[in-house]
Amino acid sequence: MKRKFIIDTDTASDDAVAILMALRHPDIDVLAVTVVSGNMHVRDGSRNARYTVELCGAQTPVYVGCDRPLLREPVHAYWYHGPDGMGGMNYAEPGLQAQKARAVDALVELARAHANEVTLVTLGPLTNIAAALARAPEMAEQISRCVVMGGAANVVGNVTPAAEYNIWCDPEAARIVFRSGMNLEMVGWEVGRGDAALTDADIAAVYALNTPYAEFAMDCNAHAVELAKHWQGDPGMTLHDPTAMAIAIDPGISKRSGHYRVDVELRGELTRGMTVVDERHTVGTQAGFTDEWGVRERNALVHHALDAPRWKELLMECLK
Repeated sequence: MKRKFIIDTDTASDDAVAILMALRHPDIDVLAVTVVSGNMHVRDGSRNARYTVELCGAQTPVYVGCDRPLLREPVHAYWYHGPDGMGGMNYAEPGLQAQKARAVDALVELARAHANEVTLVTLGPLTNIAAALARAPEMAEQISRCVVMGGAANVVGNVTPAAEYNIWCDPEAARIVFRSGMNLEMVGWEVGRGDAALTDADIAAVYALNTPYAEFAMDCNAHAVELAKHWQGDPGMTLHDPTAMAIAIDPGISKRSGHYRVDVELRGELTRGMTVVDERHTVGTQAGFTDEWGVRERNALVHHALDAPRWKELLMECLK
């Protein structure tokens, strides 16, 4: 039987590639795509998700979710992903329509209907997931595995020196999810950098596949790759959401990971949205330290690095 996935996304260019990977993988059944405010306004995220589903010849239902963070003002990333979120490619309006039901309702109902069978992959801020948990706390135990693309494990962030964008956008939601007891895996921003970035030769090899999926995956990220190279100093195209999806599809792609306490900073003047990862297990265990965290147990499997050749091979397989 195929493995059941739900994808929660603020669909911009790299999200679209991650969605495509799951839809194209022969072992994955994507039950639903739920859209949240983040990179894009939900109306644009919904359009981009539905276009991607349609490109794959699928009928996966797409649900529109929360159009703003729980408490904060929304901050979108059109400057990074282009005016349409897809590198300015201005793809045609998809024929596939969004579902009338709301994303939060769909998340609760699907988790209940497929208890202990679903892998939830989150590619954007965690607003939808936090709202679903507030409505149905039991969802934390019904999801078998939740792979979060978000955070930064003891490294610099990408929206502030301390924080990664998805967590920074809605840190209150992220804290709810990280404290929920869900079986969490964190794939931080740093995992998609370095050797995991697609070089010019890798990009040429993808185009050489000569499929609509390969062309789409590279074209819609053309705007982002220039910023990755010239602003972030990366060696090529960084596909953070697809690298998280790769680990969700094949956990063996992760080559270094560990179980830690992870919490989210809400009030820090300079550290809003920072994922504080207790990698050395210091909290409450050494003399002079007190355990004042809301997180009392090791609550997340944090992935630090992946097998770059294996990840790229999986991407190529999905784009053939």
